[in-house]
Amino acid sequence: MVANSTQANSTQALNRLGQSLWLDNITRDLLDKGVLERYIRDFSVTGLTSNPSIFNSAISKSAAYDADIAGQEEASDEDLFFGLAIDDLVRAADFFAPIHKRTGTVDGFVSLEVSPELAYDAAATVKQAKTLFALAKRPNIFIKIPGTAEGVAAIEEAIFAGIPVNVTLLFSTEQYLASAHAYMRGLERRVEAGLSPDVRSVASLFVSRWDVAVHDKVPAPMRNTLGMAASRQAFKAYRDLLESDRFQRLENAGARAQKLLFASTGTKDKSASDVLYVEGLAAPNTVNTMPEETLLAFADHGGAPQALARDGGDAEAVLAAHAKAGIDLKALASKLQADGAASFVKSWRDLMAAIGSKRSGPR
Repeated sequence: MVANSTQANSTQALNRLGQSLWLDNITRDLLDKGVLERYIRDFSVTGLTSNPSIFNSAISKSAAYDADIAGQEEASDEDLFFGLAIDDLVRAADFFAPIHKRTGTVDGFVSLEVSPELAYDAAATVKQAKTLFALAKRPNIFIKIPGTAEGVAAIEEAIFAGIPVNVTLLFSTEQYLASAHAYMRGLERRVEAGLSPDVRSVASLFVSRWDVAVHDKVPAPMRNTLGMAASRQAFKAYRDLLESDRFQRLENAGARAQKLLFASTGTKDKSASDVLYVEGLAAPNTVNTMPEETLLAFADHGGAPQALARDGGDAEAVLAAHAKAGIDLKALASKLQADGAASFVKSWRDLMAAIGSKRSGPR
């Protein structure tokens, strides 16, 4: 199927505004049946992200991987999974390689996450990040590291080691800034060591989970506004950071921005617009990674994108209204991060169990 002009215009307009559209999904069908190629061609998709939940769904609910899993006896379940995941992501990375080259290596990335079991172990995270990046052998692969307190230390070390990093599980401006400063510390150490500071990174801010968490705790007119406000506040902080003297010095030495990435942008509330977080978070020099359903919805009926205000617009007023309604924003951000890490651990363990159960082949 080829996109019609209306479909193409909505996604292309967002791309022309300066925001990258990434797909938050990967399956063998996407790769084997020309679907990803069509999304790149017709919908201006320029990158892809994955996580344990996505791979759990892809492997446990499909027979596409069974032949590669059955009879494997020597590798651990984890090693077997990473072999499968890297094979898929390398194929995806090669689809995006022309974009990576055309954009001067700014865009065209795919992402692979370290084991969620390591979210609170900085040393083990860095070790696995180095291993996975070396195995992938592609410059346009990000290694995803959670933005926990321990993850922040791992981010700095991974960047210093020259590993491109997608910082995941960020919810608040405070959490975003912690990861951004870790990124810059890693770059500054590279400059001091006489190494190039051109090591890429994105910082993934999760949006919709805010609104799910407070849906029944705020008046109806305030529903589905908190995630957007938290994101807009972080966008202002992002812009401020890029204009800071500290980052300007790094940029002068050859560094590039750690782009702000809006994640978890599928609308969970069925009564709200299914493109709420796409239309509301259109911003240049950022990324929106969206589920396949959201991408198709925006391609079908997305409105003309209006650039997000440099100062975050009404972010502070909306956040203040939620605080007045009794929402402890800092505590909720911490809880959302901890819950997100726990959710990925559960998906990871389910994934390991699915792989283990398929080792003996079809029954």
